[in-house]
Amino acid sequence: MSAYDRAHELARDLSRTEEYRNYVESKTKLEQDQKNVEMLEQFRHQQWEVQMAQVAGQEVDEAKVQQLEKLYQVLSLNPIINEFLNAEYRFARLMADIQKILADAVPAWFDFGGRRELIN
Repeated sequence: MSAYDRAHELARDLSRTEEYRNYVESKTKLEQDQKNVEMLEQFRHQQWEVQMAQVAGQEVDEAKVQQLEKLYQVLSLNPIINEFLNAEYRFARLMADIQKILADAVPAWFDFGGRRELIN
């Protein structure tokens, strides 16, 4: 079996996992209420702004961080959004674990002069 065949097999297996099924189900529930979608989009946009500022080495306004934390707390109280965020995290964790397994199998591909921590 070729590497491509195995990749397709892995893709099929991933689409059948409980993590993925729960993610799709919770996403469908989330999308049934536009207000929930908008709240999550607002949170993600603010989260992205803070992360980009941090990556750019800019000092992030503490008020903005606190506002983001408060918004997350509010979102967590919404059972539909909370279910989606948890399902999204579990599926993302599965994908990250699989990516690590693949990367560990081909260490020369990721060899940056002994600075492997830059990619993990």
